Amino acid sequence: MAQGKKNAWRLRAHLVFLDESGFMLIPPLQRTWAPRGQTPVLRHRYRRDKLSVISALTMSPTRQRLGLYYQTFADNVTQLNMAAFLRNLLRHLRQHVILVWDQAAQHKGDPIAAVCRDHPRLHLEYLPAYAPELNPDEFVWRQAKQQLTNNCPDHLDTLFDHVITVLGMIAHEPDRLRACFQHADLPFDLN
Repeated sequence: MAQGKKNAWRLRAHLVFLDESGFMLIPPLQRTWAPRGQTPVLRHRYRRDKLSVISALTMSPTRQRLGLYYQTFADNVTQLNMAAFLRNLLRHLRQHVILVWDQAAQHKGDPIAAVCRDHPRLHLEYLPAYAPELNPDEFVWRQAKQQLTNNCPDHLDTLFDHVITVLGMIAHEPDRLRACFQHADLPFDLN
């Protein structure tokens, strides 16, 4: 009985899947339709500038409401960026939080340990190595990158605008968020 009371918070915890991704000025390509003999040509500068984004796909404990939180960075995501993102996320999610993520280097270290010490309601769980199919947040990236295919921004500011627009669209469409959970190889169903 004592063990049941001790872990009762799990029934009232937000479930959060977190991941990060990068978007480059070099456009992702996808096959498209065109009139015969008129192959579409995408002209772009070969610049490897990129934008990094952290996102967290959340599920509330009682009503299973889904949410998407994200933040952009001009460089690679570091442990300090990740710790700041987690602190901000915990301001929005008031109850216990079970955070599920992969075992990337930026998910470990002193800054992350400090967040866990400061917020004992944050509980970390790690996915097995090489199992992106278990993280629904991976499907957020798949949707976002599909929306950005064949798009040739000239500057990082334009890429930033496109990425924010697409992520905002995904965040405000519950069916898209639900599809992320449905495509993940997880043992529960959202109906």
